[in-house]
Amino acid sequence: MLRVGESDKDMLARLKLYEWYDENRVKSQKILLVGAGALGNEAAKNLVLSGYKKITIVDMDHVVHSNLSRCIFFRSEDADKKRYKAKVLAERLAEITDISVDYYIDKVQNIDENVLKEYDIVLGCLDNIEARLHINAHAYYHRMPYIDGATHGMIGKVQVVVPPKTPCLQCGMNITHSKVMEKRFSCTGKDVSYFEPNMPSDINTTSIIAAIQVQEALKITHGMENYIKNVFYYDGNRNFSSVLQIPINPSCPNHKK
Repeated sequence: MLRVGESDKDMLARLKLYEWYDENRVKSQKILLVGAGALGNEAAKNLVLSGYKKITIVDMDHVVHSNLSRCIFFRSEDADKKRYKAKVLAERLAEITDISVDYYIDKVQNIDENVLKEYDIVLGCLDNIEARLHINAHAYYHRMPYIDGATHGMIGKVQVVVPPKTPCLQCGMNITHSKVMEKRFSCTGKDVSYFEPNMPSDINTTSIIAAIQVQEALKITHGMENYIKNVFYYDGNRNFSSVLQIPINPSCPNHKK
């Protein structure tokens, strides 16, 4: 007999009220989270609270004070000590529940391909095109679902790439993206050869986009077919959201046979 309040002792009790939720399946999934900034903080929080246990974080940057308004796991002392985002995020996630988080303090482009292909789902929480296309290409080649998130002020988008069923990130790229990709970016100013002014950013848009990313990860984990097939677009300025159609580009290198 279940006593009153007994179920509340289980952290995942409310999730298990969904008939489709499979705790063991979620725990067994290996998740690669690329980017430990604003989106990465929110996505990591949602992953852990959704029951994921095997998470690896990749990020090369250290914490700065401007991160603190959008990154729930970072503290002022982290910025003062210039601690690395990936390490701090891994430590703070372990405080939520019994989870051991791996991390790499490096560019994702430098991670060995044999390591990258070992994951079940990849979440992209990046702010530069070169790294996003790198992950997109490797994930598509190894048939790993890739969930890409991005924000620009109060506008955001999530693209779910499930090889070979959906278009990939590069299918929707144009010549402008190619030019931008040639420039090097770093939000902390290290090795910068191109300067771009900071854009407005707030935790609300970030939270919405990260939540959609993890929601889609849960669908894919459980073998659901109702995941976003193209691009979820959110515009907080107009109180508007929609799913935009992007066709598979036959000339995209990831789709050439």
